[in-house]
Amino acid sequence: MAELTILRGGERFVHPFNPPRPLSDVLAESGFAIPRPCGGRGRCGKCAVLLEGAVSPPTPAEEKAGRRLACQAALLGDASVVLPEARAMEQIEIAGAGEVRPVRPMPGAFGAAVDIGTTTVALKLYDMKSGACLSEAGMLNPQTAVAADVMGRIGAALEGGLGRMQAEITGAIESLLKDACGGAGLDPARVESLVVTGNTTMLYLLTGRNPEALSHAPFEADCLFDETVPLLGRAAYLPRCMHAFVGADITCAALAAGQCERDEVSLLCDVGTNGEIALWKDGLLRVSSTAAGPAFEGAGISCGCGSVRGAIDRAWAEDGKIGAHTIGDAPAVGVCGSGLIDAVAAALKLGLVDETGAMDEDELPLSGGVSLLPRDIRAVQLAKAAIAAGIETLLEEAGVGEEDVSTLYIAGGFGSHLDVNSAAAIGLFPEALASRVKVLGNAALAGAAQLLLDTEKQENTRAIASLARHVNLGGNKKFNEHYMDQMFFPEE
Repeated sequence: MAELTILRGGERFVHPFNPPRPLSDVLAESGFAIPRPCGGRGRCGKCAVLLEGAVSPPTPAEEKAGRRLACQAALLGDASVVLPEARAMEQIEIAGAGEVRPVRPMPGAFGAAVDIGTTTVALKLYDMKSGACLSEAGMLNPQTAVAADVMGRIGAALEGGLGRMQAEITGAIESLLKDACGGAGLDPARVESLVVTGNTTMLYLLTGRNPEALSHAPFEADCLFDETVPLLGRAAYLPRCMHAFVGADITCAALAAGQCERDEVSLLCDVGTNGEIALWKDGLLRVSSTAAGPAFEGAGISCGCGSVRGAIDRAWAEDGKIGAHTIGDAPAVGVCGSGLIDAVAAALKLGLVDETGAMDEDELPLSGGVSLLPRDIRAVQLAKAAIAAGIETLLEEAGVGEEDVSTLYIAGGFGSHLDVNSAAAIGLFPEALASRVKVLGNAALAGAAQLLLDTEKQENTRAIASLARHVNLGGNKKFNEHYMDQMFFPEE
């Protein structure tokens, strides 16, 4: 038996293990899992650590990074590792429109609505009699330590990590419930009912269901939920998903927006690691998903980070250069998604980046030591092209133009902090729709709250799902053509 000494923020911990073991695995089982946005492939460098002792020689990926990486290094015996200090997420979107007074609530005096996002998890605690929101809580999804995106987590689950990820997300919900109850002065045992929404993969991992069907073509889920399951000793309703990659979070968002109740053409977009789009026209909800990647969540960007203290969350063109604001007005430590979009929009306005994404300089300074590199601009191009091409393809499938769209609903945490004009400036969505945007906040959580407080709305979500028709973008000729066109930024 060997020992790993873990040093973080002036504290020291010792964890025994049987060598040889991957460092990332030992850290995870000791409770010190650190993010691996690239899924452990050694590409992002986000799991860099200081490592000494009986360890494996550096891998080619580590030699390229010039640092030891937790996802690459193996422990061969006694060793010590210094971890970067953990930063708390400052801006987890919990607020959302569309909540209702209790009509036919789920059982119990108190209940909670939960949204399991790919990046964050949010919970709201309710008095089931009055409908009052008593407290709320949010945190980083612990599964981000496994991979930033759903495909990385599906792969990890198929390689034996399903039980671990199920335990992680269950533990996260339990922790949030305790935090929310503590804030409300309530014994958690009095919370009897839950509604838990999320994308299809998140619900598979929550319930410990083998996601093999989600891992390969034709990508047809063998379970779309709409069921009540036991969770943490409580009854938890999991809403209906629409497709393998259009989950219950979009069903709940459409419910909260009332999208299918209006006689208009409307778009709903949840812009994040998984870009999900729903187009409502003439009684049909065309839905699709596109792999935008984790750039909008700050992952995969050289100086990218979540919405932590010191993250650049806003940027603008000022006196020929880029000005920036950080969360908490703290010294800049990185750039989160909203700041990234602003910074690229400002760079385009100033001519520091052209429509092809080319930069004159090797880096684009933002604030302090935080800069964007050419590969960061490329990541934004790839991500925005996926969303924009998805929108364009759905509009074309429905036979409508952007001028026919009455409302563009933006849902999700990233969208809540997005500057609409910056998003249009980089071509994330058509500029003509900027004046028709309605920001919903965490619409998935708001929809889950409606289901908690009125069980008959379960039928509404079933109706929404029944009106949905999935438009597959994989191998779609129209989408591929639009994607190539959308790789360019709009010209000023």
